[in-house]
Amino acid sequence: MPAKTLIPLLGDQLFLSISSLADQDPDNCIILMMELADETSYVRHHKAKIALILSAMRHHADALCERGWQVDYVKLKDEGNSGSFTGEIARALERYDIDNIRVTEAGEWRVMAEMENWGERFDQKVTICPDDRFLCSHDEFANWAEGKKQLRMEFFYREMRRKTGILLDDDGKPEGGKWNYDNENRKPPPIGDGGDLLTPRPIRFQADDITQQILSLVEENFADHPGTLDNFHFAVTHEEAMRQKRNFLDNALADFGDYQDAMVTDAPFLWHSILSPYINLGLLDPVDLCRDVEARYRDGKAPLNAAEGFIRQIIGWREYVRGIYWREGPDYTRRNHLNAQRDLPDFYYTGDTDMHCVSQAIGQTLDHGYAHHIQRLMITGNFAMLVGVDPHQVHQWYLEVYVDAYEWVEAPNVVGMSQYADGGILASKPYASSGAYINRMSDYCGHCRYNVKTRTDDDSCPFNALYWDFLDRNIDTLKGNPRLAMPYRNWDKKDEDEQQLLRKRANNFLNSL
Repeated sequence: MPAKTLIPLLGDQLFLSISSLADQDPDNCIILMMELADETSYVRHHKAKIALILSAMRHHADALCERGWQVDYVKLKDEGNSGSFTGEIARALERYDIDNIRVTEAGEWRVMAEMENWGERFDQKVTICPDDRFLCSHDEFANWAEGKKQLRMEFFYREMRRKTGILLDDDGKPEGGKWNYDNENRKPPPIGDGGDLLTPRPIRFQADDITQQILSLVEENFADHPGTLDNFHFAVTHEEAMRQKRNFLDNALADFGDYQDAMVTDAPFLWHSILSPYINLGLLDPVDLCRDVEARYRDGKAPLNAAEGFIRQIIGWREYVRGIYWREGPDYTRRNHLNAQRDLPDFYYTGDTDMHCVSQAIGQTLDHGYAHHIQRLMITGNFAMLVGVDPHQVHQWYLEVYVDAYEWVEAPNVVGMSQYADGGILASKPYASSGAYINRMSDYCGHCRYNVKTRTDDDSCPFNALYWDFLDRNIDTLKGNPRLAMPYRNWDKKDEDEQQLLRKRANNFLNSL
């Protein structure tokens, strides 16, 4: 038998036409899929995240076999499982006559460094293929960023629109005359006192035999990891992910734009798509998804602000943060521009806090492995930045608890956007706010024991004093930022007594942590 090509397939590369498989003859290849201790435990991943990835991997292996590929699948508890990519490739080379290794590039610096060592380690030809699930290659992003004083997503996004032609008119101009309709996408939740919000629901998929086996495996082996499996109803196949996509397009897209920033007690999903886990795993094609959203707009089934807002998150923000991650290097997660040193409060792993907004965001995170972007940015992220938590600890928490979190997408969102720890490479200012923003965009404050309308009383919303204390504490670093000129003018207008009361209220709360 002639020697074959070994194709290691990572757990987030579950794309049927992934680049490592392109133009390959199934008869001449061995696909190696591996459930690894290193990958399940390098941080304490949410139980639902582990279950989703392992179940999707096993289903994907079956789908590949049905298409004629030979798949060597190593399960987590198989005898001899080394627990690492390199160890399992070494064992596969003992089992098969292999003359070269072909793999799609990893999504993280940690794994990419391992891949780049395989050629020398195994004395094999190793081909590392670019991940063509993304529109923008590493070189293309580097060329776009070259020479720019500021790397702003808005201008990168426009390039991706031009590249794809999505939401452009016949003259190549942005549909509707504007590139960005974000100002129309900030409506508070449409409920009054005692009102009920009737929103669409994501499909709750029933666990088949494979998923049931995985759920038992996770409960048995990862009992000390955060989260629960009680609400596990994720899609685990390409077909189920497509059903979830159609559900979003049919039932939620039309109102997604208006209410994408809204937050409501005990309503974790609202009009959000809940598709990011499947995009990041490879179960959905992100560009095809954007073209489907565009088609709904052109067919009159979704307004432009909803279609553009959703598409911007995929071909704009998602591509942009990946570019930042690879451009900035493996030390990015250790950036700490504001020199924040506090430990992450324990309630980030329990949700046990009297701050209703924080309790809601963390509680649903532990229950579902999910919170939407404003809950992540303006509740849990904002609070951590205001109190001065070490950004690496915040980064690790986000990487652990969200089912869609992979370092390439999570780290820039946390280190850059949420914590301003990269000093403004990604965001033009810290996304700091008092309780007023939370009150405007949610019903949370009406359910809270703290008073969002006051700042210095014992029962005042902690966000209010913490916001001013954050600005005061970081004045030497931040006052020169033009986007913070107005907040600092307002701080300077306060008399010394009020400033001292705000510092005291913030300090008392920080001591209570």
